[in-house]
Amino acid sequence: MIRRVLLALSAALVLAACGPPARAAQAAGPTPEQAAEMTRLQGVVDRLTPRTGLIDLPQAHASLNLGDAYYYLDAADSRRVLVELWGNPPANAEGVLGMVFPNGRSPLDDTWGAVISYEADGYVSDAEAAGYDYSAVLTRLRQEQTDNNPAREREGYPTIELAGWARAPAYDPAGHKLIWAKDLVFSDSEIHTLNYDVRVLGRRGVLSLNIVAGMPDLATVTEAAEQLMATVNFASGSRYTDFVEGVDRKAEYGVAGLVAGGAALLVAKKVGLIGIILLVLKKGAVFIIAGLAGAGTWLRRLFGGKAGGEFSTPSSGVAPRAPLEADPGLLPVARPEDEDPDRPREL
Repeated sequence: MIRRVLLALSAALVLAACGPPARAAQAAGPTPEQAAEMTRLQGVVDRLTPRTGLIDLPQAHASLNLGDAYYYLDAADSRRVLVELWGNPPANAEGVLGMVFPNGRSPLDDTWGAVISYEADGYVSDAEAAGYDYSAVLTRLRQEQTDNNPAREREGYPTIELAGWARAPAYDPAGHKLIWAKDLVFSDSEIHTLNYDVRVLGRRGVLSLNIVAGMPDLATVTEAAEQLMATVNFASGSRYTDFVEGVDRKAEYGVAGLVAGGAALLVAKKVGLIGIILLVLKKGAVFIIAGLAGAGTWLRRLFGGKAGGEFSTPSSGVAPRAPLEADPGLLPVARPEDEDPDRPREL
């Protein structure tokens, strides 16, 4: 599946490069297979309806105030991206409320996308959030992932090493928002994968925004995750502070449980914690996007340029933001220059 997307992206870049004669001369031109795939994918992109500004999420009783910096794709369009563009099984698009992308960038570009979902598991207590030892959670998750890798291999997935926190979990008690990021190493890629998680707590559940990119994009995604977290607002009556003790249902996990697996913990008694981690980390979208993180590098080497072009959105006049300097307290991982860019990345 990854290979198919790489071929399509290379075709797209060839067509985009045909303007300047010098660059067109460098490109050998797409094969018929590549041209056909590029046409198919571009047709999917042309059917997307990006929206900016205030976005209502009625299923979550919440909204996103995106302004002009980002654009939103609804559930139907997100399904097209996840399934038709990125090659995920249809089941992996179930429960996705929408996706958010940087304005001016297409889902086919070398960029990130945030997957939005909502779990109506009840009120998540933050009573133990302050001072929680998340290093203990990291140690446990690492061991459980190591124990779980043989099962992943049997199911045909690459093994995963949890290298550490790319950003240690941090909870905002005033805004009732949780943010953290994991540094993951997949056995079929030399580029580390950045898995950024944002959770905003409400009266009856949790709104989730999950961003997957390459670790070299840590500074840019960190900035975007902070900004996206600030755009979330629950409607009056559905805010965290609207909880009524003795009336509203409580979730069976707290803030620390969100970091350890969130709603998946509800099935712990049936499948065990190792099984839960398998459920959480075998999402096809993670692997597809992780593969695309290396696609941009391959395409730039092949054609000497940037993958993709401008994506038409209602308000595309926003100047691109300069990447922030990496936080020295985080765990930056350099992009390897000696990776074989043409190595197949089949799932």
